Amino acid sequence: MPSDRVFSDWLKKSRAAVSAAAVGVRTDMLGRVEQVADGIARVSGLPDVRLNELVRFENGEAGFALALDADLVSIVLLDSGAGIEAGAIVRGTGAVVQVPVGEALLGRIVDPLGRPLDEGEAIAATAMMDVERPAPAIIDRDLVTEPVETGILSVDALFSLGRGQRELIIGDRATGKTAIAVDAIINQKHTDIVCVYVAVGQRATAVERVIEAVRSHGAPERCVFVVAPASSAPGLQWIAPFAGFTIAEYFRDRGQHALIVVDDLTKHAATHRELSLLTREAPGREAYPGDIFYLHARLLERSAKLSPALGGGSLTALPIAETDAGNLSAYIPTNLISITDGQIVLGSSLFAANQRPAVDVGLSVSRVGGKAQHPALRQASARLRLDYAQYLELEMFTRFGGMSDQRVTGQIRRGERIKALLTQPRFAPLRTVDQVVLLTALAAGVLDNVPVKAFPVLRAELPAWVDSAARDAVDAVTAGKALDEAQRARLAEGVAALVNRLSADKAP
Repeated sequence: MPSDRVFSDWLKKSRAAVSAAAVGVRTDMLGRVEQVADGIARVSGLPDVRLNELVRFENGEAGFALALDADLVSIVLLDSGAGIEAGAIVRGTGAVVQVPVGEALLGRIVDPLGRPLDEGEAIAATAMMDVERPAPAIIDRDLVTEPVETGILSVDALFSLGRGQRELIIGDRATGKTAIAVDAIINQKHTDIVCVYVAVGQRATAVERVIEAVRSHGAPERCVFVVAPASSAPGLQWIAPFAGFTIAEYFRDRGQHALIVVDDLTKHAATHRELSLLTREAPGREAYPGDIFYLHARLLERSAKLSPALGGGSLTALPIAETDAGNLSAYIPTNLISITDGQIVLGSSLFAANQRPAVDVGLSVSRVGGKAQHPALRQASARLRLDYAQYLELEMFTRFGGMSDQRVTGQIRRGERIKALLTQPRFAPLRTVDQVVLLTALAAGVLDNVPVKAFPVLRAELPAWVDSAARDAVDAVTAGKALDEAQRARLAEGVAALVNRLSADKAP
């Protein structure tokens, strides 16, 4: 009968489940909540708990051990903590905080624990990896020689980034720091680089604008957004950069290339200070604890270009930091400047003068620079920084009165054209070949008599002209080669003809 068959099937499955069950003694490490407030739970018991160990509360919420005192353990909550009260049972897990990794995260918006925030399906993780992982050893690293093309002329030409580099983006509030990082992400639309954007303590509306910009102009299907907004628990904000690095390292360790943006480490440092003060750690300079340098050093050291024996993958980091009134000598800025391989400094005065991006070429530097720059771009931008620096000095003196010297007038005219070239609207990245053509024409003096107001039109018309009339330059740049003298001369002549045509079309 059907009922007998169903019963027989159920009996077989039940016997199989019972025989497969592990039978034995299980030891649980239990503690009890003594006090909970401000995202910190003080727990008694748990004598064998380790630093940064993951614990579970009886209502299912999680936390990790941040401070181990003689009688109490300070647990940082990773959830709201609304259902946790004094007397609640806490269980040690013997494991550290982990985050899901894998291809399934691409195109998704998640919190630092890998939980979806985009109302999509649950993440089908390839694996779970610790958020705190050791940085690659020196023997496991390779030289940084391949460029990360941001599409921003002022960055690619003056402060070239390499795959595996750590370049700090720093400046006052509302000077365009996130804009540079987002433009760099958007420019990876046609490359093999996977991007991870980590938002720490940001307003939800600001994060939404970033995600929408990438969706509209970039390749969101190759991006992961790790979001810990200002409204989230301090514990989530604290582990967010570490979780983002772990997600990016999954791709790096498989021979791929990844770019991570951490926005921003100033708020992360403030969160670490808040948690440290709440757990009664001794404050130091600016009330930060003594381990704040080590916190960011061990995080950013995870960026690396791996050796060919380990697959040759790379992880490039663009951490963002905020200054107060341009003070680069404050505690957190000096820490991050000393940890990273260079900094892009944005000036509030340049931003107010409508210079976009507002990069201060005098204070910005890349300690990798030309070693990772495209050969043709390095060749074309050889004198760019020197000419621009001379212009800035001369322009300051001309404010006090006119200069009749013809040589000085020519330098100022050239500097004004450089400034116009470096001014670039958002979401309008330039290909490397377009940057090479513009800088080659600038160096040849072709642009010296072009009105500054005509540069946006020239920049818009240039890509189509390059693809149709300068295929040899396109092929050479695509192949990673420098241009010879004849090719540079032909480019200068071609751009001169293009400028004449655009001027004729504009004339009434």
